[in-house]
Amino acid sequence: MVTGRTTYRGIAVLAALAAVPILPGAVGVASAENVPRYRMAEGATKIAGSPKSTDAPSLRPGLHTDAIKRGEQKWYAVNLDARTNAYFSAVAAPTPGTKVEDYGDKLTLSVQDSSGTTCGSEARPSFNGGGMAYPIADYVTRRIGADRTECQKAGPYYLVITREGSATSGPDTWPLEINYLNEPRLEGSTPAKPGHGTWSTATPAPRTDATKRGARGGTGFNDAGSVTSGVWKDRVRPGETRFYRVPVDWGQRLNLSAELPNATSSRTSAFLARVLGLAVYNPARGAVGDPSFVSYTGKPAAAKEFTAPVDYGNRLDSTGSVNAMRFAGWYYLAVSLHPDAAQYFPKGAELTLRVDVRGTAKAGPGYAGPAGAFSVTPEDRETARKGQTAQEAAKSGTLMTVAYAGIGTGVVLLLGLGAWTLVARRSAAGAAASQAGPATASGPGGRRPSLPGQSTDSTQQASQKPPFGPPQGW
Repeated sequence: MVTGRTTYRGIAVLAALAAVPILPGAVGVASAENVPRYRMAEGATKIAGSPKSTDAPSLRPGLHTDAIKRGEQKWYAVNLDARTNAYFSAVAAPTPGTKVEDYGDKLTLSVQDSSGTTCGSEARPSFNGGGMAYPIADYVTRRIGADRTECQKAGPYYLVITREGSATSGPDTWPLEINYLNEPRLEGSTPAKPGHGTWSTATPAPRTDATKRGARGGTGFNDAGSVTSGVWKDRVRPGETRFYRVPVDWGQRLNLSAELPNATSSRTSAFLARVLGLAVYNPARGAVGDPSFVSYTGKPAAAKEFTAPVDYGNRLDSTGSVNAMRFAGWYYLAVSLHPDAAQYFPKGAELTLRVDVRGTAKAGPGYAGPAGAFSVTPEDRETARKGQTAQEAAKSGTLMTVAYAGIGTGVVLLLGLGAWTLVARRSAAGAAASQAGPATASGPGGRRPSLPGQSTDSTQQASQKPPFGPPQGW
């Protein structure tokens, strides 16, 4: 039988389930040959770019996966209107340990109209980590603006991706992840480029919080661990790149420091020229400047980045690292440790990540539609505070929804049972009164004496099925 106590117990279980936080798990230490590969987005659409524009497959907003060989060029077709800024990014993710040459192995991205005119600048993400293979990414855009003359009309356009590389580098095919995002148009006028001197370029000291919080970096953009202002700790293996993400709103900027500790072993004193790398990407996966790689000699080392404040008008700036800080949203941090670091850290190194989101959040430029990826919500800040990945945040939200649904169902069930009990009692009382009728002289109190084996009126009434309610045996 369902009782109020049972229902309350179910509600308590559901509420407790919803209250349990989903915490990042501990990251184990493994050898360099077991470094995980870049994890492509779940649900991404597979697409095969064509070497000819006439056969280019249609590219729609969202994430897509492909692969590209050395010397190969791929074309993708897209139809654009005359009002929307469109962003196209590509991530090349060679297998860790793949042979690559600094600056020689790279991608070239461009957006072209049907007459072959290039829209804006090309992007050329390349490796510069001392021969280390790690995910490289950048974007190109078809931007609408009064300062532009090319590619302003609606019509057919093409995303063109080319892989360049020397014959001495690895011949392996590189997995590709392509992201196509549309930025909503503005309701009012376009904000002007911030004037020179409106923000400081002097790098401030990094955060010095006494407590380090545990972080868990991901393999790429899709499973990046969330962080916010504070000092975080993680572990990184030689040959590995770990991704993190942090919400940065309009008017805010990032002061970052990724640090290696001193070596505790005296087995080597080698000078490693490019060991620890730090790269920053904006919400559309555009590179915020070039990755910063630093050397290591066994003493503590730090790779640092200090960005410009987020401003819509930054897109008018000619400096690439400023130009990329053009919208609010999740910014991504990629920390790479060169395979040669195994000389000092054969089982992996402890990584300290100092994140400082500086400045007060301001109102956005006023999009005509939902800002989507180009905004920071209270839920984003909560996700960052908890250190959750996007998948964990989504799962946590699902559990909370289930808990609320369970609580709502329990409340409805309790109300229904209460109403049934009240009606049943009133019905039973009415039936008893009608059966009693006027008193007779058959026995004391008007009750007819029962014979052996014969039930009394009260016994018969008790044995009858109730006129309302659930079947017996509940």
